[in-house]
Amino acid sequence: MDIKNILYNLPEVKHPEEKKLSFNAKLKWTLIVLAAFFILANISLFGLAQNSLERFEYLAIILGTDFGSVISLGIGPIVMASIILQLLVGSGILKIDTTTSDGKKFFQGIQKLGVLFFIIFEAMVYVLMGGLQATPGFAGIVIFQLILGGLSIMLMDEVTTKWGFGSGVSIFIVAGVAWRIFNGLFQFIGANGENCLADFSGTPCAGNLLIILQSLINGAPKEALLAISTIAVTVLIFAAVVWVQSMKVEVPLSYDRLRGYSMKWPLAFFYTSNIPVILTAALVANIQLFGSLIEKAFGRATILGGFSQGRAISGLAFWLGNSNIVEAIIRGNLQMIQIFQGISHLLFFMSFSVLFAVFWVKTSGMDARAQAQKIIASGLQIPGFRKDERVLEAILSRYIMPLTVMGGLTIGALAALTDTLGALTSGTAILLAVMIMYQLYQSIAQQHALDMHPIMKSMVE
Repeated sequence: MDIKNILYNLPEVKHPEEKKLSFNAKLKWTLIVLAAFFILANISLFGLAQNSLERFEYLAIILGTDFGSVISLGIGPIVMASIILQLLVGSGILKIDTTTSDGKKFFQGIQKLGVLFFIIFEAMVYVLMGGLQATPGFAGIVIFQLILGGLSIMLMDEVTTKWGFGSGVSIFIVAGVAWRIFNGLFQFIGANGENCLADFSGTPCAGNLLIILQSLINGAPKEALLAISTIAVTVLIFAAVVWVQSMKVEVPLSYDRLRGYSMKWPLAFFYTSNIPVILTAALVANIQLFGSLIEKAFGRATILGGFSQGRAISGLAFWLGNSNIVEAIIRGNLQMIQIFQGISHLLFFMSFSVLFAVFWVKTSGMDARAQAQKIIASGLQIPGFRKDERVLEAILSRYIMPLTVMGGLTIGALAALTDTLGALTSGTAILLAVMIMYQLYQSIAQQHALDMHPIMKSMVE
């Protein structure tokens, strides 16, 4: 059987018959998918004995999941298949012309096949390597549930992409971040599972707003100051990311066949978006994950790290991790090793974010040559310069590589500082959420300025 027939006939969500869905229709389907996502995230895996992945919270945020639930795989299979395929196509190893209808179908078919492969592969790896340890005799059942959850996420992503706002991948990440921030502010269930609202003056709360009120009542200024600083750091990082996200360089262009018509080609300061910090955070998480698994297998700490109560206490995992320096200062127990750990965490995130940013630009078709080809193919040129791809490439090179390096350094520094200063969630999570929401806001403002409800329109404007 022809491979194209298989790829073109894989199960998929049907496209809407209308060329352009209304704002209300997209909002309805987005809310339905979000409701389904939160329901699945709160269904625990049947037959799960132990979850050793739950300590990797920021990895769970990147994957848009909650380890131990039916959707423990999250968007991992989708992201893995997408990244590998983008690199293969961008580097020219796999030649697919995505400008044609057949090319797009072939690309999407291969991507979906890759997603199905990674759903099965990751489900087996999670269970068989002990990350999600099944009760004896229930390994197959746990793997089956993970596969069903992975398929659900894949289909919900398609529903959101075709019928809702943005993509399911983005929506799931933002939903996970928002849920963690909400819990960080209003969680009334303590570490021991006790409801602090039942005994507000005695049972410690977990949400920072409730901690502030509780601390004022009980006369605990350090606890109140710590909660206030956590909220303040989160707000400041959000504001900083929004400000930097809006920065861009605009290259003036004109149409070669239509005199008098011009436009600007925007090059964002975060030129590679959040890809570098995602890859860096995933690398740190994998070092911690494999370090803990190897320590468990050998019965002793290795160069990757030693762990106690789910936290790295030595080795590479420790020096790439972070401590809450603000909390240590407020409590008066700051140690010099925490400062050195914060510096190593910052340097690692900055250097590897730059490395991954340059690598991504070189391999994914975002370099100066690829951009010059796109501009020439669009019938555009820089006013005052000869219409030559080499000239355009030379001019774009002045901007693209400096933006790649500076953007990588900045996004790495913001993520590391957020971790070290102790925000409500990880720096990577905040960066992802702000960037996704900013892009979603721009998309909604451009596509639905006329058909949205006046109240929503006033909020967007």
